[in-house]
Parts: sequence; structure tokens; C-alpha cells
Amino acid sequence: MFLKLRGEYLMRLFKSTFAAALITFSGFASALTNSSEWPVTDFTDSSVDHSEIMSGGPPKDGIPAIDDPEFVDIAAAGEWLQNKEPVIVLEIGGIAKAYPLSILMWHEIVNDEIGDTGVSVTFCPLCNASIVFDRDLNGVRYDFGTTGRLRLSDMVMYDRQTESWWQQFTGEGIIGKMNGEKLKQIPSNIVAFESFKKQYPEGRVLSRKTGYQRTYGRNPYAGYDDINSSPFLYRGKTDKRLRPMERVLSLRANDKTILFDLTSLRDKPVVNSEFEGTSFVVLAFENMNSALDKAEISASRLIPSAAVYSAVLGEKKLTFELNDGVVTDVETGSEWNIFGIAEKGELAGNQLQQLDQGVHFAFAWLAFDPEAQIFKH
Repeated sequence: MFLKLRGEYLMRLFKSTFAAALITFSGFASALTNSSEWPVTDFTDSSVDHSEIMSGGPPKDGIPAIDDPEFVDIAAAGEWLQNKEPVIVLEIGGIAKAYPLSILMWHEIVNDEIGDTGVSVTFCPLCNASIVFDRDLNGVRYDFGTTGRLRLSDMVMYDRQTESWWQQFTGEGIIGKMNGEKLKQIPSNIVAFESFKKQYPEGRVLSRKTGYQRTYGRNPYAGYDDINSSPFLYRGKTDKRLRPMERVLSLRANDKTILFDLTSLRDKPVVNSEFEGTSFVVLAFENMNSALDKAEISASRLIPSAAVYSAVLGEKKLTFELNDGVVTDVETGSEWNIFGIAEKGELAGNQLQQLDQGVHFAFAWLAFDPEAQIFKH
């Protein structure tokens, strides 16, 4: 339904006198980006081709970011959040928070603070890209909103301090005063709510009290993640190595990237390997609802939670295996969960270093990083 609404919005825009003077159907070009919405933004200071930027339908802040988030405890969240529903989990300095995709779907950005760290939790449904950024840069704390524009089908954000435009997928400033700057990504996980509850029983969950009326729990992109479908509003090249809507887990080292497709990880959910001199383990547990399948997220098919961790703990290199649904390391027999934390055994309480950059649709990762390698099992 939401894709239809986006399309209807664009058609109304196209038929208007103003839009007809600025836009051609084949390319929502740079004139659109220089509208009166952006009197402060310097569009001449840019590192991207403006012809790649398209209207996504809604105007500036038409998809409203959450700037003053409220949180509830596990019990309160459990009154409306089902066990298998996906949440973005962020833990900093012993403080753990969960951000349900059922809420992020409608807002795409949450500007928050965890301890002394300012964070922006972002989700672009069209790219299935959930990325958390440190929003403190060069001594300034930035607040981010949505421009209503897309580049390569990915959300273009803006900061309210300078009204510069930022590419969500890369965290890079692409237009305006902050062009060329880059936000630091903070490791996070997307897991089932029940996994968050088990690991962080004192954790806090983003509340549905956002200040906006939305049908939280509904997926306005129903059917979008069908592996045989095509990305919406994408005009870039398609890499033939993977189906565009395949979910991929990414690992980057020494400026090189390797991708793991989640379809293969269903058959081999634990992978021990090495990339660019880094020993790692991939863990994948098929235990959460897709946020982009059925109209009701809680009724959607199950997909894997997946992450990449360093296989080296202290001075010891570990090898992992799956036994009766439980991940253990060969060296000590300790049991590990999706957060890379040993729950039982000799290493109980230890946590592996997370290495991945998240799970995204293949078309998006390969559009921004066409030299990425594909892992061969």
C-alpha cells in the first residue's frame, strides 16, 4: 500500500505546474533538489551526480524522525511486541536498548542518547538497511531528518544544524557544508524481541508513544522482500552475481568487502573462515519475522538473525560448530548466542568483537560497493 501511495504522490507532483517545469519522468533531476525547502543547503558543494537523486514521494520530514524518544521496560513492550518481531539492538556502556522495526518503518530515524554517546538509529526499508551512527562529529552533536529523497533507492538524510545531505547507506555527507564528512558506524544487531529479552532483561524498548499516529505493527511495504521481486525506485546497475533482493551480511576489512547471502546461511548457519587476515565466525539463527513480508509483521515468515564476529578471544583462536541447535566452540565447549556472548561454559560472560556492517539487500550493497566479493561456501 505504501509503495502505491508513494507512486500516487509522485504522479500528483508530476501533474502540478511547478513539477512539470522541473521534472521529467525519466529522471527527477537536480532542480527538484534545489527547491525552496532547502534555502540553506549549498547544492554546488556536492560529491554525487544530482541526476541520481530522486523524490521518494514524501517531502522534507514527510517521514518524521523521532527526536525525543521514550522507552518502556520489557514487560510493557511485551503487551504489543511479539516474540519473533525484529528489533535493532544497541548496547553501549552496559546500557541496552531495542528499537522495533515496526516503529522504525514509519520514521526511519531515531535521534537518541545512550550515556554520553549521541546516536542516530536509522532504517531504510527500501534497502533493508538498518545502520546506527555516532552523531557526534568534530565536537558537534547532529540531529538527522529525512529529505524525502532517494539515491540508488537508499534514503538521503539531512542534518538540521547545516542542512547538509547525507547518504544513509554509507554515512557520508554528499551535499552541502558537510560534504565529504563521514559518520562513524556503531555495531548493532537485528534480532527477535525474545532474544533481546533473554540477553538484556533490564533493557529498554522504544515506546509507541512517538507523538505521531501510525499503524505500528503493520508493514506498508507488504511483499517487498520477495526474493524474485525488484527494488523500488532503483535506476542503478544490477549485479548478476546475486539476486537484487537477496539479504546479505557484510564484512569489511582493509577496504575490501565480502558478502554472505542469507539463503546459503540457512543451510550452513555457522561459518568459520578468514578474510584479509581476519579470522571470523558467522552466526545465523532463523528465528525472527521479516519486517517486509506480510502486512502484519508478526505474521511474516521467519528469516535469520545474522552477525560476523572475530574468532579470536584474547590470545585464543576459537572454532565454532552447531550441535543440536546450540553454537559451541570446539576448544572449550562454551555455548554462544547471536550477540557473540558465551552463555555457558568456561568462557561464560565473554563477548566476541562484532565485525559486520549489517544485513542489507544485495542490490544496495553492490550499488555502493561494486567490488565486493561474494563468499563461496
